[in-house]
Amino acid sequence: MTLPLSHPALSATDPELAALVGAEEQLQADTLRLIPSENYVSQAVLEASGTVLQNKYSEGYAGRRYYEGQQNIDQVERLATDRAKALFGVDHANVQPYSGSPANLAVYLAFAEPGDTVMGMALPMGGHLTHGWGVSATGKWFRGVQYGVRHDTGLIDFDEVRDLALKERPKLIFCGGTALPRTIDFAAFAEIARESGAVLVADVAHIAGLIAGGAHPSPVPHADVVSTTTHKTLRGPRGAMLMSREEHAKAIDKAVFPGLQGGPHNQTTAAIAVALHEAAQPSFRDYAHAVVDNAKALAEALLARGFDLVSGGTDNHLILMDLTPKDVPGKVAAKALDRAGIVVNYNTVPYDPRKPFDPSGVRIGTPSLTSRGLATEHMPAVAGWIDRGVTAARTGDEDELAAIRAEVADLMAAFPAPGLPTD
Repeated sequence: MTLPLSHPALSATDPELAALVGAEEQLQADTLRLIPSENYVSQAVLEASGTVLQNKYSEGYAGRRYYEGQQNIDQVERLATDRAKALFGVDHANVQPYSGSPANLAVYLAFAEPGDTVMGMALPMGGHLTHGWGVSATGKWFRGVQYGVRHDTGLIDFDEVRDLALKERPKLIFCGGTALPRTIDFAAFAEIARESGAVLVADVAHIAGLIAGGAHPSPVPHADVVSTTTHKTLRGPRGAMLMSREEHAKAIDKAVFPGLQGGPHNQTTAAIAVALHEAAQPSFRDYAHAVVDNAKALAEALLARGFDLVSGGTDNHLILMDLTPKDVPGKVAAKALDRAGIVVNYNTVPYDPRKPFDPSGVRIGTPSLTSRGLATEHMPAVAGWIDRGVTAARTGDEDELAAIRAEVADLMAAFPAPGLPTD
């Protein structure tokens, strides 16, 4: 399938860049995208991202700007914040953070001082860089202590988390991460935060869409602050939000602006508003549950083919595979699958003996393929392609990878992606 020419103004002004955009559109159309943090946004979100709102500077908040001419911008931002509050049932929402990492940095600025102890899941166990990991600014400016998962189950040991929190008395406790295939017990984390006197921050960047669609429990009744990106399962633009109880609203807003950043990206705020509107529709609930159904079906099909899945499966959109039993390093497998038209990312697994840039695992997820309309009946075929691709990675069979790529492209042609040009 060859996509039609798009972006005529860009093509006329900068054909080199336009060609790269077109090549990416073609790649996204032809390949099976299994990276769990990626998705397809709607045409409406794409259009909102490219409006004349790009032309405005709007330091401050709605009704309290440092620039004039904000009559429309204020309404756009209020629309986004009101929709966030309604969708997630929160007292307060800030839609200005540029991305997930700056949003988390704002939480530190609001509640901690440099050198304070903070607690989060260790990065190799599935946590995020900004949860106090050493190579991040959050680990350099704050004293990070980390919890992990059990060797035998791959699940969080809450007795260990409680003992660590009571011993270290962190100012902040982060729950959530980037490679957690199981339901997060927000209530258990909240109890530990209360006992230790910490502020609980639920980082739901990966699962925000599942929460909005009722396919994962919400942290809102339990967490002091909820941090999230607006893409991934929420199917919005590359942005972020911070949501909180009313008592923390002023601290959060002050930390975002003027604490960390100047004017918000108004075109992104508009696209966030569109995505939140879409996520409030009944069809989005169907989508969120279909993401989980597909992930569970894919996990079952992979287990049937002898794959080792961390924690034995999944409760959400994400599957973490340890390829050690397949005798293929994660990086080798990921690059081979990419040549086969199956886009994944290599990833550490808990207690991984290999280095982070050459780990044992591969991380996959079902948000993108679900956005294209693939369902549980397609997951055995997906698992079969992955199995064949991993085997070809081990044996160096490039012909097999090429054959898989052709089969993948045939199926993708039958399921056009949202937001991409069509014939």
